[in-house]
Amino acid sequence: MQISRRAFVGATLAIGLATLPTARALAQSAKYRLRYGTAFPANHPGVLRIIEASEAIKKQTNGLVDLQVYPNSQLGSEPDMFTQTRSGALDFMSTSGVNQTVVPTGGINAVAFAFESYDQVWSAMDGDLGNHVRGLFGKVGLHVLPKCLDNGYRNITASAKPIVTPDDLKGFKIRVPGNPLWVSLFKTLGASPTPINFGELYAALQTHVVDGQENPLALIQSAKLYEVQKYVSLSGHIWDGHYIFANAIRWNALPEDVRTTITTALSDAATKQRQDILRVNEQAATEMQAAGVVFNKVDTKPFRDALRAGGFYADWKTKFGSEAWALLEKSVGQL
Repeated sequence: MQISRRAFVGATLAIGLATLPTARALAQSAKYRLRYGTAFPANHPGVLRIIEASEAIKKQTNGLVDLQVYPNSQLGSEPDMFTQTRSGALDFMSTSGVNQTVVPTGGINAVAFAFESYDQVWSAMDGDLGNHVRGLFGKVGLHVLPKCLDNGYRNITASAKPIVTPDDLKGFKIRVPGNPLWVSLFKTLGASPTPINFGELYAALQTHVVDGQENPLALIQSAKLYEVQKYVSLSGHIWDGHYIFANAIRWNALPEDVRTTITTALSDAATKQRQDILRVNEQAATEMQAAGVVFNKVDTKPFRDALRAGGFYADWKTKFGSEAWALLEKSVGQL
């Protein structure tokens, strides 16, 4: 049965309210109080499913574990929360791009135009490539849960004109997350990438500090970025996923059965959230079009050719290393 985004959010919140007294009672007796931070808005599936998982964890541990979820960057920006999780000030957080500053290979999923389908995405990220990356994070004090959240394919928005060809990006001021791969991608295409924290993005678009930005449809819609952007170009240039990180010392100090319960619940949440994103993206596009946003489909071949000619793929193969690159191409073919 197809459900609307509004119905999904309402039903989830209703469940949460109905179980609130029980949740409070369980929290009072919790031995392990854990905090989970995310930049996702409160109504995003990446938050709703984690809240659902936290309730399951409470019940399955008889109130022993209280996983508190803080959406919408309440605990700081993504770089801040990532640093907090590494230091142990925060127990869990999920993010994508900022982790590349600590483990460069952590950003390999964001190689532009690499994944042509979700079959390729999950083959890589739930398989050998994901396992390789998770192992690297383990060396810098982070435990990574086995399944990542889907942040969707990223698309370019603009206020003045649609992005149709690589030439449309020449001199285009585009907001990007603060990591080297995104900056390199858009510099190679002739744009002017500008790192801005997500919490400041709406204002930056509204005041024309930047001409546009790039994000998945669900996030463009839930953060209401379409209110200050007229065009959405369906470039799908990057598939973006959020690893779920835990502080390794804190994680390893938990009893084995608690770790198993948390792993199962968060992995189940991630699997369900992936399906939610597909539905929410459909609904988001419909709602934004109804609000007057203009959509256009992008032919990706000219963009891929421009990146290849500009040395983008060769450069990042060297940076990521031949082992990781071979695991990526195992799922997507030669780049």
